[in-house]
Formats: sequence, C-alpha cells, structure tokens
Amino acid sequence: MPSSKTTEPVPERPWHFNLVLDAPLTPQQSDLLDGLDRFHEGGIGLAERPGYSRFMCVIRAETLTAAIADALDRFDDLPGVVVRSVELNAIALDENGMATAAVVPVPPLADVC
Repeated sequence: MPSSKTTEPVPERPWHFNLVLDAPLTPQQSDLLDGLDRFHEGGIGLAERPGYSRFMCVIRAETLTAAIADALDRFDDLPGVVVRSVELNAIALDENGMATAAVVPVPPLADVC
C-alpha cells in the first residue's frame, strides 16, 4: 500500500560541541591555522590554555554527526593535528536540547588515513 506521506528534509540547525586536541598547537601549526580560510568561515574557534588546545564549535547541519564531520573535514589542511575527542559539556547539551551526551564512536584508524 503506497504511503500518502512525503518525507520532509530535516532542517539545518546549530549544533554545539568541542573538539579537544591531543596536544597544544605548535607555533608552526598556529601560523598555518591563521592562513586557513576554512577555519575563518565561522562556526569554529580555537580556545587555548597552557598545555591544552580545543576548538569550540557551533556548526549548522541536519544532525550532530553531520556537524562533527563538517568540523573534522576542516582539519585536512592542518597536518599533524589530532583531535582526541568530541565533547559535549553541560552548556552544549542544553543548547543542543539533549538530556545526555551522545556517544560518537571513533572510526577505525584505517578509515582515517
């Protein structure tokens, strides 16, 4: 029996999360980052303190997974930078309308290379 309902596209919305790096940016990586347009088109900003670097992200997408993928794609042009984790703090959970943190599994290393 055919369905009379049509599938509506999911509207994009802002998703809030942090990308935590495995190490602080080196001076060379910081210099390179300054010249990368993909990091200056909005939605992602660097936050640093001694021994720690992360990117605070507010990315528009249909899903949280799509937003994370968009942000991670920007690191293709920033060699040697490894994102250690994707984190949703209490503020991000509230902004995303989520009760608990979603778990996004790390892809196998073969898929990353």
